Amino acid sequence: MDLILLLEQGLNGLQFGLMLFLLAAGLTLVFGIMDMINLAHGSLYMIGAYLAALLLGYTGSFLLAVGGALLGTAALGMLLEVSVLRRLYQRDHLSQVLATFALLLIANEAMRILFGPQALALNPPQALSGPVQLLPGFAYPAYRLVIIAVGLAVALSLYLLVAKTRVGTLVRAGASNREMALAMGVDVKRLFTLVFGVGAALCALAGAMLGPLLAVEVGMGESILILAFVVIVIGGIGSIRGALAGALIVGLVDTLGRTLLPMSLRAVLPPAVASNLGPSLASILIYVLMAGVLFWRPQGLFPARG
Repeated sequence: MDLILLLEQGLNGLQFGLMLFLLAAGLTLVFGIMDMINLAHGSLYMIGAYLAALLLGYTGSFLLAVGGALLGTAALGMLLEVSVLRRLYQRDHLSQVLATFALLLIANEAMRILFGPQALALNPPQALSGPVQLLPGFAYPAYRLVIIAVGLAVALSLYLLVAKTRVGTLVRAGASNREMALAMGVDVKRLFTLVFGVGAALCALAGAMLGPLLAVEVGMGESILILAFVVIVIGGIGSIRGALAGALIVGLVDTLGRTLLPMSLRAVLPPAVASNLGPSLASILIYVLMAGVLFWRPQGLFPARG
């Protein structure tokens, strides 16, 4: 097996896993603190990518476009929480699923009306368009390295925010015992709105960073939302550490599986069959992994304390 290929796909898996973490971190906070299943979470990822593409066309600056997408999506997320989602906290999970699925459909149609059915172009900065020589004979795209660096920086910042600050203490208190936090004087409504805004901003960051690699199009949030739910189930609902571990595991399994399985199957099957069967089996591996984790540790690998 080519060591360079394995290293390249490992970095691809790390990059994809860190972007999954940005989605899963917000989702696991919303699920763990608010006890709410939000199927519209992927729509915020899509809206963030669209806003970044739109602002890039106006400003010409990728950095300004990403910053504007974060602020705009966070504001939209908090407005959505105050106006619609707050009324669903005391409802059962079925009502939450139906209501947020309706929001997902509304968001898809709104993007189709505003931008049309065609995919939008979101180009990376010109300075990051080339490769970087990491090892002799191994060059890796500079933009993907930036994605890895941004993902690691956000993961560290989020950990410090949740574990080392007063806001993080309130978040953990709300996740452990909402009624007790309310009795101790915590403004739970404001806390929920803040958490939802942070989750929306993380979604926008993932959408804006992955936009140059994937198509910015209507419905782009659905498939990655499913993976985000898999991540929080594997890592443990309400746990940032679990979300990071689950995202890295899913990213590496998905990326390496799509490369290694077809190569392995070619030894026993015709190349055309192996090329078609390998990616499908790699997708199944993620859900087999989730089933195995649920069987072994029903609360996930790193469940939230309390």
